Amino acid sequence: MSLEFKLSAEVRSDYGKGASRRLRRTNMFPGIIYGGGGNPTPISLNHNEVLNNLQHEAFFSHILTLDVGGTKEQAIIKDIHRHPFKQQILHIDFQRIVAGEAITVRVPLHYVNEDTCVGVKTEGGSINKVENDISINCLPADLPEFIEVDVAELKMGESLHLSDVKLPSGVTSTDLAHGADDDQDRAIVAVHATRVSSPDAAPEEAGDAAAGDAPAEGGES
Repeated sequence: MSLEFKLSAEVRSDYGKGASRRLRRTNMFPGIIYGGGGNPTPISLNHNEVLNNLQHEAFFSHILTLDVGGTKEQAIIKDIHRHPFKQQILHIDFQRIVAGEAITVRVPLHYVNEDTCVGVKTEGGSINKVENDISINCLPADLPEFIEVDVAELKMGESLHLSDVKLPSGVTSTDLAHGADDDQDRAIVAVHATRVSSPDAAPEEAGDAAAGDAPAEGGES
């Protein structure tokens, strides 16, 4: 069953950094909803309500219902500004949805059959996910919650590119809108050899190798 996301919001008339700071002290934060033939409308939202919804991956790729002072609007998230180190939303942008009008959205990639991937199961490699989501263009009615990428046949040293992704009917890749050239048709997932330290390596060298393999760890109105 598809999830439904509904948010309550109020029209705001107070602007500027000072107004935004005062708003946040009341567990609210500023946002804006624009597009769809309507005027941009500055709004305020409940911080905890939005933060709780952000825990759902589907929140980012769904058409949301915004109740703005009693008026319901359909929208998608276009941008979120977060505090650099606090668990705090600073500002959020919504774009109104109009039936029959195409939208551009980032949609999550779900990699399937990782446990039976040839490069992992029989060749001892490891899967490297380069992209976790992609930008697509489609009509609101065709918006997928996520897109599956099957890695079962991926061998050691091989990779899948944007052009290998099987998109649902009515959905196109914005990156490949003008063709799958080398600059845009980037790799999204690959199978690499698993690095193993030599059994004769000194403890210091083995430790350094392990450290080197550790994975590396973003407006106001």
